[in-house]
Amino acid sequence: MYTLIVGNKNYSSWSLRPWLLLRMLNIPFNERLQPFVDYGSHDQFRQFSPTGRVPLLTDGDTSVWDSLAIAEYAAEDHPLVWPADRTARAFARSIAAEMHSGFSALRNVCTMNCGLRIDLNERSPALEQDLARIDEIWCEGLSRFGGPFLAGQQFTAADAFYAPVAMRLQTYGITLSPAAADYGKRLLSLPPMVEWYEAGLAEIWREPVHEQEARAAGKITQDLRRTA
Repeated sequence: MYTLIVGNKNYSSWSLRPWLLLRMLNIPFNERLQPFVDYGSHDQFRQFSPTGRVPLLTDGDTSVWDSLAIAEYAAEDHPLVWPADRTARAFARSIAAEMHSGFSALRNVCTMNCGLRIDLNERSPALEQDLARIDEIWCEGLSRFGGPFLAGQQFTAADAFYAPVAMRLQTYGITLSPAAADYGKRLLSLPPMVEWYEAGLAEIWREPVHEQEARAAGKITQDLRRTA
């Protein structure tokens, strides 16, 4: 059975992707949570991960790091990770790769912090460009393949890779076009997403770098997280 090592659920967008994918496709795995203590130091993670980062998946003696590599590894045993239709599969892989390598303004400005509500100080042209492209991707996928997910009727890795965006939209009160907004709400309402979110709120760890990034982004209007 797989073991998936993830970081704090309040902060770790990269961990959410493979975790949600495995849960939504009912792929059995053991979860191991390794909380961030000092984000600037990767020593604690180097004990099990060659990059000093999470997520990391183990399967017997095999270790797979990086969320996209984990998705592809799981797809070898579980074809439903990607759409069966070739055209839909090409689209899903393309947009997952685009998310994996791009959207730096969204990542840098809107750090993931599930339990906060933040009014942004500003929405730079680069951030607006990222949001417009996400809106375009979501609307194109829903329109081309009929929904309710990005590549058709079934949840795939493409949806898993955009799930942290839905969390960020909620945190920062960002609204997209109606079709895209409905899709984001649909992601947030998935039972595993609700489970992840509630677990994030229940965490009592506070990692200074992530907290500083959230404060720099704008005015914190709510902190819904459990206190120690």
